[in-house]
Amino acid sequence: MDMISFDKLLLKTAFCCMASDGHIDPREVQQIEKLCKNSPLFQEFDFQHEINILVGKINSRGKEFIRYYFGLLDQAELSEEEELMMIDFAIQTIQADEQIEYSEIKFFKNIRHRLSVSNEKILSVYPDIETFLEDDITVDSFLDKITRQYMEGAEFPQFKEVSIDLDE
Repeated sequence: MDMISFDKLLLKTAFCCMASDGHIDPREVQQIEKLCKNSPLFQEFDFQHEINILVGKINSRGKEFIRYYFGLLDQAELSEEEELMMIDFAIQTIQADEQIEYSEIKFFKNIRHRLSVSNEKILSVYPDIETFLEDDITVDSFLDKITRQYMEGAEFPQFKEVSIDLDE
């Protein structure tokens, strides 16, 4: 598995959260662009180019791309601050279109269970996301189960490239 810089992992996280419901909403794209613009991690960053690279990858590889992302996340050695930033990008992206699908919650749970930050710490920053942190039925291999459930139910259409309207 490749090593990846934190900024690339952060962008992949937001992108995968956006695509996890099978729809790319312009409000989600705008939110990710705003998050990137407001972060010092994304200096001299061509957002439209980078996001469209990810659109191409998910279109050509689908579920394999999501598995690859989960593998990157499994291997990442993140600080608590980086984990909270990742959660922030994920939550803000999921909430951007004002519709939270259960597929997005399941996807978030896949991210959350790959991180070591406590639920208490997450809830101290994001008190309104208890649903995102609730355990599903616990089994011996919970992470494998929720990953498998998400992957079995996920359907990825061919997404259109993202176009950023600079006049807004």
